[in-house]
Amino acid sequence: MVGMAANAADFSASLSASVPASGLEPPLTALWWAAKGQWDQAHKIVQDETTADAAWVHAYLHRVEGDLGNAGYWYRQAGQPVAKDSLEAEWQRIVSAMLAH
Repeated sequence: MVGMAANAADFSASLSASVPASGLEPPLTALWWAAKGQWDQAHKIVQDETTADAAWVHAYLHRVEGDLGNAGYWYRQAGQPVAKDSLEAEWQRIVSAMLAH
């Protein structure tokens, strides 16, 4: 796949590649690496970003890590409620929201 993912299904399909598609915003790139099990790579991408989307992904990553206190801080920075659904469902929800705008 080249360029931007058109929807969540395309984005998920791109996970079979060895690198993320070019042109993705940093939060989506981080989610791509997170789905590949590359937490450190994903965290490096969002830790210095200042957007609400990056904060949301940062919250998700700390939830994956099990650091719920830190995750709570980042959910507040993102203006998002603390996620209560599964990690997989949250990942899908964030991807869909980010691809929609």
